[in-house]
Amino acid sequence: MIHLDMFGRKVLTDILELLENFPSVMLYGPRQIGKTTIAKSIAEIFPKKTHYFDLEKESDAFPLKTNAHEFLMALKDDLVILDEVQLYPQLLSFLRSIIDEHRIPGRFILLGSADPQLVTGVSESLAGRVIYKEINQITFLEATEQNISLEQHWFRGGFPEALQLKSDKMWTEWTQSFIQTYIYRDINLLFGINLSPQIIAKMWSMLAHLNSDIENMQNLGRSLGLTGTSAKKYLDYMEGAYLIRRLAPWHQNNGKRLVKSPKLYVRTWGVLHHLLQITSYHQLQTNPALGASWEGYVVEQIHAAKPKEIDLYYYRTHHGAEVDLVLIKGVKPIATIEIKYSNAPVLSRGYYESLSDLETKDNFVITPNSQTVTTKEGVQVLGLEAFLKDDLINKIN
Repeated sequence: MIHLDMFGRKVLTDILELLENFPSVMLYGPRQIGKTTIAKSIAEIFPKKTHYFDLEKESDAFPLKTNAHEFLMALKDDLVILDEVQLYPQLLSFLRSIIDEHRIPGRFILLGSADPQLVTGVSESLAGRVIYKEINQITFLEATEQNISLEQHWFRGGFPEALQLKSDKMWTEWTQSFIQTYIYRDINLLFGINLSPQIIAKMWSMLAHLNSDIENMQNLGRSLGLTGTSAKKYLDYMEGAYLIRRLAPWHQNNGKRLVKSPKLYVRTWGVLHHLLQITSYHQLQTNPALGASWEGYVVEQIHAAKPKEIDLYYYRTHHGAEVDLVLIKGVKPIATIEIKYSNAPVLSRGYYESLSDLETKDNFVITPNSQTVTTKEGVQVLGLEAFLKDDLINKIN
């Protein structure tokens, strides 16, 4: 069995550096992504004594529910790991004062599977007291270090356990269980809400077919028998559980009519394939959703690789000019990325109009594994592995 729990992840080094400088670090991302394993790996090498509490276990949660302030202050010189912290929203209020009373580096690692801003009962902000670190799915470059192919990683997704299963049949069983658990338990548990599991299931299925499309809340709500406002609430919680991504459009005052709704992506691309009833990489190759799947997959790889100071948007006008990703630094577009499944991509007139509108110097077309070439217009066409391994996203300025 491949030990994907450690996976040589650079994130371990990043977290250790943050703990050396800040009192608390929150690791956030969807369930089953490996947050607990990473935190426990940190505990094994951290110079302080460490304590781990899983707030899903009543025995671990009890002392924190009884007298959190006194209990945690008794551990003030140790590292405390609090898993699934969103299940006890009041704890965030206690942490604010606890950190302020004894502000030293490396006091807490908080693990969260839900956006705290959406959790019922969260009334305190930990701004200035907690540094947030997203735990992404296993990335393509991390997968290649374990001799996992692009095909397997793209098809199965980046959840460590699912990726290492011995067969696609077992992957199907794991993914089905993951989906059912989220639908019937986790969404409501994570946020302290009471949404309809039937509507969650139907929405998740619909989103799989809308992957990479422009968001239309009225149409989505109508299909679900909901108002647009109610449909947005369901979508907000799915985004808050790190299951979908809304990619915002880039706006600029260039006098053109721009599309202003976000694009929707299912972030858990292996789950996307299961929702589309795709059971093998071969089936993916012949599925109508192939291009949209590749686009969403590349978006997630770019998001995981980009530096914090770069934001991702898409660009589209009502007259047909469009590009899949615009990289923004500050308020300036610095590069574009078009995502094509073909290794011999044909670029449209609308694509070149976008480059003219955005006035970006660096422009890329990312394919699965084409040879690296530069077009006469200065656009660099290359495979995903070459783009990521050359660390091109960090070389743009």
